[in-house]
Amino acid sequence: MAIYDTEEEQLEQLKKWWEANSTSVVAGIVGAVVLVAGINFWQKYQHDARSQVSQMFQEVLDSEAKNNFDSVEKISEKIVAEHSSSTYAEFALLQEVKAKVERGDLEAAKVILVKELNNIDSPVLKHVCRLRLIQLLLATKDYEPALKLIAEVDPATTEGFSANYDELQGDVYVALDRLDEARTAYQSALRTGQATPLAQFKLDDLAMPALNENPVK
Repeated sequence: MAIYDTEEEQLEQLKKWWEANSTSVVAGIVGAVVLVAGINFWQKYQHDARSQVSQMFQEVLDSEAKNNFDSVEKISEKIVAEHSSSTYAEFALLQEVKAKVERGDLEAAKVILVKELNNIDSPVLKHVCRLRLIQLLLATKDYEPALKLIAEVDPATTEGFSANYDELQGDVYVALDRLDEARTAYQSALRTGQATPLAQFKLDDLAMPALNENPVK
């Protein structure tokens, strides 16, 4: 590095350096300012968006509590349309399904769940959607599609949900009068230790006819 004898020489060299590099320096400073401003804007936008969709979802819950199913559907549809990448959109769809079921529109509810199953990424929510769809298929007497949907589930991915699948499978078998298979399904659900209290009652109900057919002498 050159050593200058006087302040005048140092100042002169600084002027020359600035003339040669001022454009790139200013551009760098402006670029940094723009980058910081952009990051701040994006963070604020995300925060505002989260606050907005959170408030909208609360309105869904409030409407549901008042049995205002029209409002539940309208707000849920708006959340899905405007915040499709948000987790709130997935929960809003489930609330919309529930509203349609309450209104007796089971076919529309099934359509939403089928679409959701094809688009959803969360394994937990996928199980929730599938289980609700199976329940609707059972309610509309679409027994074979319900069994097919259960059969397509990978047992390795059903931790925490296997009892639900087994119990629903038992319900479908009962509806089809395939009682031996229903007993096996209910027993499988009970072995998990996570079955609903109704599973044991359902199994007991299946055992009662067999006792009546073979009374103890």
